[in-house]
Amino acid sequence: MTEKMNKKEDPIVKETLDKLLKVINEVHFGTVTLIIQEGKIVQIEKNEKIRLR
Repeated sequence: MTEKMNKKEDPIVKETLDKLLKVINEVHFGTVTLIIQEGKIVQIEKNEKIRLR
């Protein structure tokens, strides 16, 4: 399989994956939601809770 064909089959580009990993690493308590359209990630939502003790 050529690299060109592989890129067409892989809907997650490196830039998107890097952004997703950054958001995941930033959240201590909360959720990360991916919005997907036509098999591609179009939005990343971060909802973080701040705990007061």
